Order: sequence, then structure tokens, then C-alpha cells
Amino acid sequence: MDEQHIQARLIALLRQDKLSLWLEPFTTDTGDPELHKIQELAVKYAHVTGFTVEEVMSSLESIRSDTSRKDEGNKEFKVTSVASLELHLPREEGEKKKRKVPLKTKLDITTQELKNRISEEFKFKHFNLILSGKKLSLGMRLDEQNVKNNSKIMVLNVTSDEVKNMMLEEEEKKRSQDEGVQRTQKGFQILSERDGSEDPTTTPFLEIADQKGNPLQIPNDERKALILAMGFHEKGRALMKKRDHSAALCHLLLADEQFNKCNSALLKTVDNFAVLQLDIVWCYQALGQLECLNDARQRLSQAEECFQRCYGEQQSRLQLIKGHTGGEDVLFLRLYLLQSVLAYHDGKKDQASNKLKEVERLFGQLFLDPDKITQLMGLGFSEQDARLGLRACRGDLSEAALHITQRKKEKKEMKEREREKRRQRLQDINTLVELSFSKRDAARALHQARGDVDKAYNILLDGAEAQTQTQTPSSDRQIKLDQLVSYGFQLDVADSALRLMGDDLQLATQMLLDHQGVVPPDLLSPSPPSSSSEEPSTSFSSDNTASASSPLDEELVNEALEDIPRHEEDYLDLTLEEEQELMKSIRSHLDKQPTTSG
Repeated sequence: MDEQHIQARLIALLRQDKLSLWLEPFTTDTGDPELHKIQELAVKYAHVTGFTVEEVMSSLESIRSDTSRKDEGNKEFKVTSVASLELHLPREEGEKKKRKVPLKTKLDITTQELKNRISEEFKFKHFNLILSGKKLSLGMRLDEQNVKNNSKIMVLNVTSDEVKNMMLEEEEKKRSQDEGVQRTQKGFQILSERDGSEDPTTTPFLEIADQKGNPLQIPNDERKALILAMGFHEKGRALMKKRDHSAALCHLLLADEQFNKCNSALLKTVDNFAVLQLDIVWCYQALGQLECLNDARQRLSQAEECFQRCYGEQQSRLQLIKGHTGGEDVLFLRLYLLQSVLAYHDGKKDQASNKLKEVERLFGQLFLDPDKITQLMGLGFSEQDARLGLRACRGDLSEAALHITQRKKEKKEMKEREREKRRQRLQDINTLVELSFSKRDAARALHQARGDVDKAYNILLDGAEAQTQTQTPSSDRQIKLDQLVSYGFQLDVADSALRLMGDDLQLATQMLLDHQGVVPPDLLSPSPPSSSSEEPSTSFSSDNTASASSPLDEELVNEALEDIPRHEEDYLDLTLEEEQELMKSIRSHLDKQPTTSG
């Protein structure tokens, strides 16, 4: 058992017993340890935890000295702004434990300056500095990278032969991860700016819908934040499926930032925020980030409260909305499992054991008969449909087949309604175009009027009257743009051509004719995102059948759309393989230790 884990258990017991090792009776007035008192406590805790007396004694003394040093360091930091860091140095040959040494420094120096000092004092040549699992960047200041008073920094030694390759590999990994985040953000930003006023067959857009696929209306700023939040979340979930928990966590934390920009009332009505908190804590445990235990507790508490609000007492609200509750049980299984893990690390074995029993009960209900899945797949259903259907119907094969069939029928009807709505929209746009309005203005007016063609006509008339007083250069350009569109060129292409040709209609027309109606890619620069509007709930509804407004936009949008699952209940489709592995691990640890209160 590693020392970090032993200390975590002992700290939990000290909190439970309300004992402070740096105070009497464990420390004298002069700050020296009362060894016989610490020895008595070590014997007691060794019996409780199952660790040896020597292991407990060593860890208690480490906790006592660390806490005393932190107390002195905190006082000094308040007065002088000199921080106390704890360096974890590499083991020397023959040592069993890592060396921990204190180091005092200002936090407004760069990582390179700190490395130079460590190199001089400890004679290390090639090494990296690691804080909370992340390598500190050489050119950045310590305080810019969340280094604080009492931070623990690992000194990771590397051999001279490994240095070049390791540095290049780390830099490439960080560059790739940062680039991935930036591309994801840009793709969903483009999508969040689109309001559906343009033809979805040429400009993909997203709308946020409830579990029945009905678009919901929210203020535009919140809509944009929610699209970014859900986009980062879906990307994070895609990475979790690949067990790339480090990259996933990066995206999930960004999703959390965006969710917190939304109205709190909105987050209380949908389960997305709760699922995100579960996913973040799942990544914490997968990465072994024990330093995040306090944050994990808060997130699990938020998740549990959110589930209770969204689903109602005994999931009554969920039953009313969906007609079943079986599928959401996988979320509670993961919630209880993570709560069991945290209770175990807090030294509360009874609480951990009780939670784990609930997990094992749910696992027994949710574990599916492979033969039933095979039978449903034989009826033409996908493996995902089979799994979700069986869980929704709590394993009843016949009910699952009816449930899946009904869901597919509802989705087909919804798509038919969408197609009819799109057909009617294009017909209304053409009607307005025949009345001498441009296609773009007609589309936007119709969107603003929520599909009411008479209201759209009045909006266009009001806009036309406002522009009739003077003919401005802007309206002159619009006439040229409309002229190009009337020739059959697409609006975004015509706009780019005019811009490139200095608003010269003749030159723009000739260029498009010379290049088969498109602007040569080498002349294009990434264009700004298009318009914006409204629409929130628990899933994305997308029309992603066509190209974006520029080659770069198209690439980024398509990458973003790839991460949006086609099934609205994809977040419930857990194979439970990872959960089963963690269940077995916690059960093994609990069975090895004597019972404690908690």
C-alpha cells in the first residue's frame, strides 16, 4: 500500500476523531512530537485500518510535521508572499520512499527559474516539474499555472538519452490536445452562431431539444453557452469511450465552465449538468487524482440533487415524461459506485460497503442476458437499441421489442414533420422572393416571424420602408448581391466573390463563371460565423447533410458534428465493463479490512 493512500485513510480517521497532531497532547509547547502519545494512536489506528504499526507511525509523524510546517508557512506567506512548496524528489538508489523536501520561493517567477534553482541545489540535470498530473510550462510564471502556497510539486527525473524524445513527445501531446480543444470550440462556436434562418441543406445548424425532439426556446446568449457546453461534453464522452481520460477531463471541465454561464433555473430542469458532474468525477478516479477528493464530493452532491429535481421522488417525474425509468438506473449505479469510492478513501468502510451493496444490486438488474440482445438484433435492431430497450423494460424481451419499435416510429414521424416543415419553409421563402425580396432577407424574416409568412411579409415591408429614404453604398452592394443570386449563384459564394473583387459586379460575375460557380479555395480566407438566435434541454437536434460556409468552417463543423451521437439516449448506453472492474477492486479492498464506523 503506498504512503499517499495510507495518509489519506489516516487523515480521514483524524477528522472523524477530531484530533490535531500538531496540538497537545501530540506536540509539546516547543513544537516537538510526543512520541509515546503518537505511538498509542498508531497502535489504535493500525488495528482499525489493517496497516502495520510501523506504517501508521511513519505516516502519522509525516502528517504531524507536514501540518506544522504548513502552519508556519501560511503565517510567513501572509506577511512576505514567500510560498512554501513541497518537492517530491526522485528516489535515490537503495531508497524505498520518495524524498519530500520543503522549498521557499516567490510565485511570480517562471518554471524555468525554479528549475534552475532546483538543479543547483539538488544537482539534477534533466527533469520535469509536475503539478496535479500536469507538466509545468517553462516560460510561464508559477502563479499563472495554479501553483499556490503549500503546493506539492513532483520532480520527475529523466535520463539524458530519454530527454529529447520525451520532451518532443510531451510537447506534441500537449500541442495535439490543445489543438483538439481549439478545433472543438471553434466548430461548436460556428454552429452556435447559426439560428436556422438559412437553408439547412446548405448550412448545418443545431437546435436544442427535449427528450421528445421538440425545440426549446431560451435567450440567445444562454443558447450559445449551452451549445458549447453540450459540445465539449459530447467530445469528452467520446474520449471517455476510448479511455483517454486525461484528454476527456480537459473537455469536460470546459463544458462545466460553459454550463455555469447558463441560467441556474435551466440547469435545474435538465439532467445534462448532473451527468457531466458524474463524468468529471469518473475521470478523476480513472486518473487516480486523490488530490481532487474534495471537488469530487461537491460534484457528486450536485449530481444527486440535480437528479432528484429532474426525475422527482422515486423517479415519478421521469416516469410521467418517458413512461419508464429503467434506463436511468445506470446513472444511479455510477453515482453510488463513486460515492462508495469516496467513502472508502475517507476511511468510512461501513458507508462504502453499504453504497457498494446498492451498486451490486443495481448491477444485477442492469446486467443483460446476451441471448436476449442477440434475439433483438435478429429482429433487425442495433446492439445499442437492444441494450437500451432491455434496460428500459427491465429485461422483458417482448416489452423491449415493442418499446424499440415504438421509439423508431416516433423518430420517423418526427423526421417526417421536420421534412414537411422544411418544405413549407422553402415554399414560403419562394413566395416572398416572388414579391421582390431577396432570398436571404426572406429567410431571416421568416425565421424571425417563427414561420408565419404574413408576419414575415410585414417585417420585410417595415425594413424596406426604413431603407427607401436614401440609397447607401450598403444597399447598392445588396443590389449587386441579389443580382448574382438571381444568376443562380449561392448567396455565400456571391458575397465572397464581391468582396474579393472590390464589389465590382462584372468582375465578380466573370470570376464565378470562370470557376464553375465557386470561389477558388486559394483566394478564400476563413469567413466569420453567420447569424444567431435562440432555442435548450437534454439533446442536440442537427441537420448536418451539407457543406459549411467555407472549407475551413466545413471541416470544423463536420468534426464537431461527428461527436454528436445519433441516439438521443447514448449517454445511458453503458456496457458497465469499467464499472464492474471498479466494483471488484473496491470489494477486494473492503473485504481485506476490519469494519470501521462511518
